[in-house]
Amino acid sequence: MSAAPAHRPVYVADDGALRDVAETIAAEWAALGVRGSFLARGIDTGDQLGFDVDEPVALASVIKVPLALVALDRIATGTLDAARPITVDPATSSVGSTGLAAFRHPATVAVGDLLHLMLSVSDNASADALFDLLPVPDVDARLRAWGLPDIRVRHRMNRMYECAVGAVGDDFSLALELAVRDDHLGRHTIETLDPAHANTGTATALVDLLGRVWRDEIAHPEATAELRRLMGAQVFTQRLASELRADTLRICGKTGTFLHLRHEIGVVEAESGDRVAMAALTRSGRRANLAPDIDLAIGIAARRAFEALRR
Repeated sequence: MSAAPAHRPVYVADDGALRDVAETIAAEWAALGVRGSFLARGIDTGDQLGFDVDEPVALASVIKVPLALVALDRIATGTLDAARPITVDPATSSVGSTGLAAFRHPATVAVGDLLHLMLSVSDNASADALFDLLPVPDVDARLRAWGLPDIRVRHRMNRMYECAVGAVGDDFSLALELAVRDDHLGRHTIETLDPAHANTGTATALVDLLGRVWRDEIAHPEATAELRRLMGAQVFTQRLASELRADTLRICGKTGTFLHLRHEIGVVEAESGDRVAMAALTRSGRRANLAPDIDLAIGIAARRAFEALRR
């Protein structure tokens, strides 16, 4: 099978200056061998810039944000108890290096604390424990009912690892090689990297979601307020926040990382009142478990976009 043709980004921008910023970001990503989607939008102005914003992308842990919103809405409306204790056994839970997924012994944690672990340290075991309470089809249907058809929930978190193991066994270096190769060729050996089967979203849909959460225009207001608080507790700052460290700024975000995927969605808020929602969804073209240059490129994109869109 021959390689896919050279990619030409499709830009969105409200004026020429914003398009220039979008083109600069796309060129910087391409120079690093990165493909992906980027969108930044002023929550209160609607001004935006980005590229390839309607391309469905496998989301990895970014899907934990809509899962959290569905759970928090259930809590706010009284159909799920935040204090309900849930026991998670690492022997049968999800793969992961943080939170309960990294534990060696069973632990009992309240639903509200599962949400905290899922969003603050991206704990896969906490996410799948929540999926035990809120089945995948129910979460997907709730998103459609909220008018978010371009965010699709199709599987639990551990399904990503099960599909990788099914393709390559325990050799995750080979899984990474396949992910990079398949992205180049336009096919998917690992099912949960295929937008037709994965948990997916577009940059537009994700930024729409963030805007509605920050304006309290979706779910119960108590749910959106708590989601904003939890996203502000994320400990990972190497992407969107890396070039926006200042006492006058607050960044609330959620990363997603799996094989060659490095994503983050979030909102940058300034003391001045500026609020910009962003989605950076990237796929690396090289085999690297660590890619600080790509993380930094996401941070530079966030800074460029925020500076261009603030009033």
